Amino acid sequence: MKRIFQLLLLLVAVALLPACNKTEGKGGSGTLQGFVKLVHHPDDDFTLTPDTMPAAKTDVFLVYGNNAYFGDDVETGADGMYQFEYLTPGNYTVYSYSTLPSGEKVAVSQTVELPRGAVAQVPTIYIHDGKAYGTSVVKGRVIASYFIKSDGAWQWHSEGPAYEHRVYIRRVGEDVHFDDTRTGVDGHFAFQKLQPGEYEVFTVTEDADEMPSLVSQTVTVGEPGQIYGLEEAFYVRVNL
Repeated sequence: MKRIFQLLLLLVAVALLPACNKTEGKGGSGTLQGFVKLVHHPDDDFTLTPDTMPAAKTDVFLVYGNNAYFGDDVETGADGMYQFEYLTPGNYTVYSYSTLPSGEKVAVSQTVELPRGAVAQVPTIYIHDGKAYGTSVVKGRVIASYFIKSDGAWQWHSEGPAYEHRVYIRRVGEDVHFDDTRTGVDGHFAFQKLQPGEYEVFTVTEDADEMPSLVSQTVTVGEPGQIYGLEEAFYVRVNL
Protein backbone atom coordinates (compact mmCIF):
# COMPACT_ATOMS: atom_id res chain seq x y z
CA MET A 1 0.00 0.00 0.00
CA LYS A 2 2.81 2.37 0.91
CA ARG A 3 4.51 1.66 -2.42
CA ILE A 4 1.29 2.41 -4.33
CA PHE A 5 0.90 5.72 -2.45
CA GLN A 6 4.47 6.75 -3.29
CA LEU A 7 3.85 5.89 -6.95
CA LEU A 8 0.73 8.06 -7.00
CA LEU A 9 2.68 11.00 -5.51
CA LEU A 10 5.32 10.59 -8.19
CA LEU A 11 2.71 10.59 -10.96
CA VAL A 12 1.12 13.76 -9.55
CA ALA A 13 4.53 15.50 -9.39
CA VAL A 14 5.28 14.59 -12.99
CA ALA A 15 1.87 15.86 -14.08
CA LEU A 16 2.57 19.18 -12.39
CA LEU A 17 5.97 19.70 -14.06
CA PRO A 18 4.66 21.43 -17.23
CA ALA A 19 2.74 23.92 -15.08
CA CYS A 20 5.84 24.73 -13.05
CA ASN A 21 8.00 25.25 -16.13
CA LYS A 22 5.46 26.97 -18.37
CA THR A 23 7.07 29.18 -21.01
CA GLU A 24 6.26 32.82 -21.70
CA GLY A 25 2.76 33.56 -22.93
CA LYS A 26 -0.85 33.72 -21.79
CA GLY A 27 -2.13 31.94 -18.71
CA GLY A 28 -0.42 33.81 -15.88
CA SER A 29 -1.18 36.74 -13.62
CA GLY A 30 1.53 39.18 -14.77
CA THR A 31 1.06 42.46 -16.66
CA LEU A 32 3.26 44.50 -18.98
CA GLN A 33 2.49 48.16 -19.54
CA GLY A 34 4.20 51.16 -21.05
CA PHE A 35 3.96 54.13 -23.40
CA VAL A 36 4.69 54.76 -27.07
CA LYS A 37 5.69 58.28 -28.10
CA LEU A 38 5.76 59.62 -31.62
CA VAL A 39 8.71 61.76 -32.73
CA HIS A 40 7.52 63.70 -35.78
CA HIS A 41 10.14 65.14 -38.14
CA PRO A 42 8.38 67.96 -40.01
CA ASP A 43 9.09 68.86 -43.60
CA ASP A 44 10.63 72.25 -44.46
CA ASP A 45 12.27 72.58 -41.06
CA PHE A 46 15.94 73.36 -41.57
CA THR A 47 16.65 73.11 -37.84
CA LEU A 48 15.74 69.39 -37.80
CA THR A 49 13.79 70.03 -34.58
CA PRO A 50 11.31 67.17 -34.08
CA ASP A 51 8.01 67.35 -32.22
CA THR A 52 7.34 64.60 -29.64
CA MET A 53 3.78 63.59 -28.72
CA PRO A 54 1.83 60.56 -27.45
CA ALA A 55 1.44 57.92 -30.16
CA ALA A 56 -2.32 57.41 -30.01
CA LYS A 57 -4.07 54.49 -31.77
CA THR A 58 -0.73 52.85 -32.56
CA ASP A 59 -0.26 49.09 -32.86
CA VAL A 60 2.08 47.51 -30.29
CA PHE A 61 3.27 43.90 -30.59
CA LEU A 62 4.40 41.40 -27.97
CA VAL A 63 6.89 38.56 -28.54
CA TYR A 64 6.93 35.66 -26.07
CA GLY A 65 10.49 34.74 -25.11
CA ASN A 66 12.61 33.86 -28.14
CA ASN A 67 9.71 33.23 -30.49
CA ALA A 68 10.19 34.28 -34.09
CA TYR A 69 6.73 35.89 -34.34
CA PHE A 70 4.64 38.11 -32.10
CA GLY A 71 2.10 36.40 -29.90
CA ASP A 72 -0.22 39.31 -29.13
CA ASP A 73 -0.90 42.88 -30.16
CA VAL A 74 -2.85 45.83 -28.76
CA GLU A 75 -3.54 49.44 -29.70
CA THR A 76 -2.42 52.42 -27.60
CA GLY A 77 -4.91 54.78 -26.03
CA ALA A 78 -5.13 58.54 -26.48
CA ASP A 79 -2.21 59.01 -24.08
CA GLY A 80 -0.01 56.47 -25.90
CA MET A 81 -0.37 53.87 -23.13
CA TYR A 82 -0.77 50.12 -23.74
CA GLN A 83 -1.07 47.03 -21.57
CA PHE A 84 -0.68 43.26 -21.95
CA GLU A 85 -2.35 41.19 -19.24
CA TYR A 86 -2.51 37.59 -17.92
CA LEU A 87 1.09 36.73 -18.75
CA THR A 88 3.31 34.02 -17.33
CA PRO A 89 6.73 35.03 -15.93
CA GLY A 90 9.68 35.30 -18.30
CA ASN A 91 11.30 37.55 -20.90
CA TYR A 92 9.22 39.53 -23.37
CA THR A 93 9.94 41.87 -26.27
CA VAL A 94 7.57 44.73 -27.04
CA TYR A 95 7.82 46.66 -30.29
CA SER A 96 6.15 49.15 -32.58
CA TYR A 97 7.09 50.63 -35.96
CA SER A 98 8.75 53.80 -37.19
CA THR A 99 7.88 54.89 -40.72
CA LEU A 100 10.60 56.06 -43.12
CA PRO A 101 9.77 58.72 -45.74
CA SER A 102 9.82 55.91 -48.33
CA GLY A 103 7.01 54.16 -46.44
CA GLU A 104 9.27 51.39 -45.16
CA LYS A 105 8.55 50.23 -41.60
CA VAL A 106 11.37 49.85 -39.06
CA ALA A 107 10.74 48.03 -35.77
CA VAL A 108 11.64 49.77 -32.50
CA SER A 109 11.67 47.40 -29.52
CA GLN A 110 12.21 47.10 -25.77
CA THR A 111 12.89 43.87 -23.84
CA VAL A 112 11.76 43.37 -20.25
CA GLU A 113 11.73 40.57 -17.66
CA LEU A 114 8.37 39.88 -16.04
CA PRO A 115 8.39 38.31 -12.53
CA ARG A 116 5.54 36.05 -11.49
CA GLY A 117 2.33 37.99 -10.83
CA ALA A 118 4.04 41.38 -11.20
CA VAL A 119 3.18 44.54 -13.12
CA ALA A 120 6.32 45.39 -15.13
CA GLN A 121 6.92 48.78 -16.72
CA VAL A 122 8.35 48.65 -20.23
CA PRO A 123 10.76 51.49 -21.11
CA THR A 124 9.11 54.07 -23.36
CA ILE A 125 9.19 53.20 -27.06
CA TYR A 126 9.93 56.16 -29.35
CA ILE A 127 8.75 55.76 -32.92
CA HIS A 128 9.49 58.22 -35.73
CA ASP A 129 7.77 59.53 -38.83
CA GLY A 130 7.73 62.55 -41.13
CA LYS A 131 9.32 63.39 -44.47
CA ALA A 132 12.58 64.50 -42.85
CA TYR A 133 13.03 61.35 -40.71
CA GLY A 134 16.31 59.56 -41.40
CA THR A 135 17.67 62.44 -43.49
CA SER A 136 20.06 65.37 -43.07
CA VAL A 137 20.44 68.99 -44.15
CA VAL A 138 23.29 70.69 -46.06
CA LYS A 139 23.60 74.44 -45.63
CA GLY A 140 25.73 77.06 -47.35
CA ARG A 141 26.00 80.70 -48.42
CA VAL A 142 26.68 82.63 -51.62
CA ILE A 143 28.50 86.00 -51.66
CA ALA A 144 28.35 88.03 -54.88
CA SER A 145 30.52 90.72 -56.41
CA TYR A 146 28.22 92.88 -58.53
CA PHE A 147 29.49 94.62 -61.68
CA ILE A 148 27.78 97.28 -63.80
CA LYS A 149 28.78 98.13 -67.37
CA SER A 150 29.66 101.81 -67.82
CA ASP A 151 31.08 103.33 -71.03
CA GLY A 152 31.54 99.87 -72.48
CA ALA A 153 33.51 98.53 -69.51
CA TRP A 154 32.53 96.59 -66.43
CA GLN A 155 32.84 98.53 -63.20
CA TRP A 156 32.77 96.99 -59.76
CA HIS A 157 29.62 98.08 -57.98
CA SER A 158 29.29 96.31 -54.64
CA GLU A 159 29.67 93.04 -52.76
CA GLY A 160 27.23 91.29 -50.49
CA PRO A 161 24.91 88.32 -50.02
CA ALA A 162 23.63 86.93 -53.31
CA TYR A 163 19.85 87.20 -53.20
CA GLU A 164 17.73 84.80 -55.29
CA HIS A 165 20.87 83.12 -56.66
CA ARG A 166 20.21 79.55 -57.81
CA VAL A 167 22.20 76.68 -56.28
CA TYR A 168 22.17 73.03 -57.38
CA ILE A 169 23.02 69.64 -55.83
CA ARG A 170 23.88 66.29 -57.37
CA ARG A 171 25.43 63.04 -56.24
CA VAL A 172 29.17 62.78 -56.79
CA GLY A 173 29.78 60.94 -60.05
CA GLU A 174 26.46 61.92 -61.62
CA ASP A 175 26.04 64.54 -64.33
CA VAL A 176 22.53 65.72 -63.56
CA HIS A 177 21.42 67.56 -60.43
CA PHE A 178 18.41 66.19 -58.56
CA ASP A 179 17.44 69.36 -56.69
CA ASP A 180 17.96 73.12 -56.75
CA THR A 181 17.05 76.08 -54.58
CA ARG A 182 17.51 79.85 -54.38
CA THR A 183 19.34 81.83 -51.74
CA GLY A 184 17.50 84.06 -49.32
CA VAL A 185 18.08 87.74 -48.62
CA ASP A 186 21.14 86.85 -46.50
CA GLY A 187 22.62 84.63 -49.22
CA HIS A 188 21.98 81.39 -47.32
CA PHE A 189 20.53 78.23 -48.84
CA ALA A 190 19.76 74.73 -47.60
CA PHE A 191 19.09 71.32 -49.08
CA GLN A 192 17.15 68.97 -46.85
CA LYS A 193 15.94 65.36 -46.79
CA LEU A 194 19.36 64.10 -47.87
CA GLN A 195 20.22 60.45 -47.31
CA PRO A 196 23.80 59.56 -46.27
CA GLY A 197 26.20 59.83 -49.22
CA GLU A 198 28.62 62.14 -51.03
CA TYR A 199 27.21 65.20 -52.79
CA GLU A 200 28.41 68.03 -55.01
CA VAL A 201 26.85 71.45 -54.45
CA PHE A 202 27.41 74.00 -57.21
CA THR A 203 26.33 77.36 -58.56
CA VAL A 204 27.10 79.67 -61.48
CA THR A 205 29.51 82.61 -61.71
CA GLU A 206 30.24 84.91 -64.67
CA ASP A 207 33.36 86.54 -66.07
CA ALA A 208 34.05 89.86 -67.85
CA ASP A 209 32.84 88.32 -71.12
CA GLU A 210 29.56 87.32 -69.43
CA MET A 211 30.45 83.66 -69.84
CA PRO A 212 28.99 81.46 -67.08
CA SER A 213 31.01 78.76 -65.33
CA LEU A 214 30.44 76.48 -62.37
CA VAL A 215 31.93 76.70 -58.90
CA SER A 216 31.37 73.70 -56.66
CA GLN A 217 32.11 72.04 -53.33
CA THR A 218 31.65 68.46 -52.19
CA VAL A 219 30.20 67.39 -48.87
CA THR A 220 29.81 63.99 -47.24
CA VAL A 221 26.59 63.28 -45.37
CA GLY A 222 27.68 60.57 -42.96
CA GLU A 223 24.71 60.18 -40.63
CA PRO A 224 21.02 61.05 -40.68
CA GLY A 225 19.58 63.71 -38.45
CA GLN A 226 22.54 66.09 -38.84
CA ILE A 227 23.08 69.58 -40.28
CA TYR A 228 26.17 69.79 -42.49
CA GLY A 229 27.64 73.18 -43.40
CA LEU A 230 29.86 73.71 -46.43
CA GLU A 231 33.46 74.53 -45.53
CA GLU A 232 33.31 77.99 -47.12
CA ALA A 233 30.93 80.31 -48.88
CA PHE A 234 30.60 80.44 -52.66
CA TYR A 235 32.05 83.68 -54.11
CA VAL A 236 30.54 84.51 -57.48
CA ARG A 237 30.55 87.37 -59.95
CA VAL A 238 27.23 88.77 -61.13
CA ASN A 239 27.01 91.15 -64.09
CA LEU A 240 24.05 93.47 -63.61
